[in-house]
Parts: sequence; structure tokens; C-alpha cells
Amino acid sequence: MQRAIDASGYRTTVIGALFVAVATPALLVIYQSFLDAPFFDAKVAFSLEAYRYVLTDPEFWRALRTTTLYSVGMVAIAVPLGALLAFLVTRTDLKGRRWLEPVLLVPMFLSSIVLAFGYTVSLGPSGIVTIGWQKLFGPAFWNIYSLPGIILIAGLAHVPTVYLYVASAMRRLPSDLEEAARTAGASIWRVSLDVTLPMVLPAMIFSAALNLLLGFETFGIPLVLGDPNGILVLTTYIYKVNTIFGTPTYQVMAAVTVFLILITLPLVFIQRRLLRHARRFAAVGGKGARANPLRLGPAGQGIALSLIGLWMLISVVFPVGGVVLRSFVSDWGQGVNLLDHLTLDHFRTVFDLPALSRSILNTILLAGLGGALAVLVYLAIGLAGHRNTGRSGTLLDYSVLIPRALPGLIVGLAFFWLFLFVPILKPLRPTLISLLIAYIIVGLSYGLRIIQSTLLQVAPELEESARITGASVYRGWRDVVIPLVKPGLAGAWAMIMIVFLREYATGVYLMSAGTEVIGSLMVSLLTSGAMDQIAALSFISILL
Repeated sequence: MQRAIDASGYRTTVIGALFVAVATPALLVIYQSFLDAPFFDAKVAFSLEAYRYVLTDPEFWRALRTTTLYSVGMVAIAVPLGALLAFLVTRTDLKGRRWLEPVLLVPMFLSSIVLAFGYTVSLGPSGIVTIGWQKLFGPAFWNIYSLPGIILIAGLAHVPTVYLYVASAMRRLPSDLEEAARTAGASIWRVSLDVTLPMVLPAMIFSAALNLLLGFETFGIPLVLGDPNGILVLTTYIYKVNTIFGTPTYQVMAAVTVFLILITLPLVFIQRRLLRHARRFAAVGGKGARANPLRLGPAGQGIALSLIGLWMLISVVFPVGGVVLRSFVSDWGQGVNLLDHLTLDHFRTVFDLPALSRSILNTILLAGLGGALAVLVYLAIGLAGHRNTGRSGTLLDYSVLIPRALPGLIVGLAFFWLFLFVPILKPLRPTLISLLIAYIIVGLSYGLRIIQSTLLQVAPELEESARITGASVYRGWRDVVIPLVKPGLAGAWAMIMIVFLREYATGVYLMSAGTEVIGSLMVSLLTSGAMDQIAALSFISILL
């Protein structure tokens, strides 16, 4: 009985602390939106002026329309293409599929700032590919600085996200129905549309909801590619509010964020329900079912490989190649011979300037050591919710959703306020610990879901056996559960390192002298036009 009470106390303490950690930044932003000045201003008063300004500002409505078009367009591109690629790699005898899969996931490992910069160098008006096309065929037919161009790039960049979820569901499916359809004379493409895809529809719907959510939170691609043409989305509108007024207008930023929460929070809850149903649906078919690959044939192989090759060219080769090339040349554009402008000066500048060189070390520390600490935190939280069907387990589920409704830009700003004005947190403000705490909150939904799925792989009988022999809950976790999930924890660490390496928005407001990180520093460098340093940092980011 005492052991059960102790376990219950542990769960209550951990989940309560988590709720405070994730709810405080959100509540602070909401509170700020109802004030007429920064909350720390001595003359601050309650007011609806921020909401009045936002609702009567044509730029806000333009940003809202653009964000909606961007998100829906991104989903319309990413979901069908991601599902098709998942089918080709997991359900057919596609040649080279084992080495294709890691390459297909490359865009997931890169910050959207890096991807957008790579597209600027390769497909921009003075891009390497654009100039080559003009020499051979005349004026280029694309414009990456237009809204359709941005939507296309974002959609292609999010194909791997869809691919992961749909491929995971497809791997669990038996091949009996597909083989029956082939025996009846259906083509491979007819089988994919009429048999396979309907069986993984829950996973497709979930990935669509996830990408719709990511579209509303987007910042990097619209900032780099949309800003030159005056294209605003809600996150870039928030970022530019201070420029409009010339002074910090936190209440207006907070009001826009509240509208963003009202839009994204329902999507987050829908995502949670869909994920639950998708997991249950993916189990249909039973363990041990045959999954014989479908034969594509010579023509099908050619079409499939051509499709994948085109996607890889646009989504991987162009942006990554653009970054690599730009980082090693001093000049580029029309009539420029790149071989005459090869240089290492950009990297020398990066390592000569303390802020830039520090950003590399800080990023490595946050990703490596910080990622390991984050996994331990997520493990502690995951154990608190492990097989917890009570109210505290429900509170944990909903607490995890709160950060998903907030853009990383706003999470960083809210933590900036907390570290600036909460006395117990003030000493942490000029340290990397402040960034690490914010990163852990931003990465919570990713990391905790990985940990939870890993913990569920431990059969309940093993834990029950430990309890029967007299082991406490904690002893069972220490001696049974944790040793069995160590490989999963290593995988979670790798995933969290990638999340932390990619993160850029959270540190825009939170970083200070001595706590620079690569992604956030590149956002700052964009305003000063330091493209040489951005190129070098982007290349280093790809290497990491």
C-alpha cells in the first residue's frame, strides 16, 4: 500500500511540475495580451487595445489568409507525395529502396532556415540552377519568392514527415489483399489507390493534421523566401510587429499569439485523437502477417525511380548543393565564374568572430549534452504516465499538447520574460540553461511520444512479475523497465539531438551574448545581410 502511495505521489509531483512548466509561458502570453503595455511596466493597465489593433489591421488579416493558404497548400502537396513514396519503398520491390529511405529523410534533419537559404542560392533569381536554365532554355518559369513557390517548397520539405507515419503504418499491413487485387488484374497503381492507401487512411489523416499544424507555426521558409516580396504569415507578422511600431509591443505580439492558439489548439487535440485511432488501426492484420513486396515491372521501376529522383533533386540536391556551393565562393550570379571565386574566408570569419564561433560550440553542447538531459527529463515524465489511466495521466496527455499550440518564437519570448523577472530564475538568464529549458519544453511532444512508445514495448507481465516478488514500483522501473528500453532511449537521444540542432525560432529572443546558437544567430544575421557568414553557418549546420 505504501509503495502505491509513493508511486502516486511521484506521478502527482512530476505531472504537476510539468503542467506548471508548460502552462506558465502560455498563461503569461495570454495575460500580456490583455494589457496596454509590457506587463513589467509600472503604469500597465488592463486593456483590449491590442485586440482592437489586431482585428482592425489589414496586415493581420492578410497574414491570416496567407497562413491558411500556405498550410492547406503544404498539406495538399506533402500528404499525397509522402504516402506514394511510402508505398513505393515499403510495399514494392523498388530497386535500391534500402539506401533510398535515409536519403528521403534528409530534409527532416535540416533547419528550415538552412533549406530556404539553399533554395535562394540554387533557385533564386540569381541562383546557380536559374542561371544555368536561362543559358540553355531562356527565362526560368519558377519564382521561389512567390506564394505558390513558397508553398511548393514547404510541401516538398514536409514530405518526409508524412512518409514516416504512413510508412510505419504500411509496414504493419499484410499483403494478402494487395496480392488478391493483383491476381484479379489490377495494376500496381490501382492497388496502391484502391487497396493500400485506404487501409492506412488514419495515418494519412493524422499526418495531414500534423502538417496543417506545422504550417500555422511556420517561420523560417516564409521569413527567408517571403519577406523579399512582402509575403506575411502570422509568425513573421509577430516577428515584425516591433519594426512596425519601432518599440517592443509585446501586447500586440501576445494578442496575435492568442489568435494563433485559438486556431492551432483544436488542431492539436484532433491530432491527439487521430494518433490514438491511427495506432489502433495500424495493428489490424495481426502479427506475423506476410508482407510480400509487389512487383513493379520494368516500366513501373522506371516511373517510380524517376519520381523519387525528381523529388530528391528538388528537395535535397538543390538546397543542400546551394548551401555547400555558396559557402565556398566569394561571389556568385550572372556572368560569374565560380572557379575564380573559390575561398575559405567565410569559415575564417566564422571562427574569428567570438559570437559566431561560440554559436557552434553552444549548438553542439545543447544538442549533445542537452539532448541527453532532455531524454532523462522525458523518461522521468514518461514513467509518471506509464500505464497511468487515472486523472493525472489525462492531465499529462493534455499538458504535452500545450507547447504544440505555441510557435517556438513565442515560447522563447515567454521564457525570456520569465528569466528576466522571476527572481529565482534570474541567475539562469545569461546561461545556456535558459535555452535548454526552453528547448526541452519545445521538444516535449516529440521526445515524450518517443519515450512513451518505447515504454509500451515492455510487456506488462514483466513489471507484474517484479511486483509479485516484492519489488517496489521504483525498483521495477530501475531493474526491469529502464534496462529493457535502453536502445529506445539511445534512439530518442538521436532524435532529440536532431530537433535541438534544427531549432532556431526559440532562441531568437532568448539568446544573449555568450548563449548564441547557430539557427537563431542566422535569423539575426538575415537582418544585416551577412550572407557569407550565413552560408558558412548553414554548411556547418548540415555537417552537424
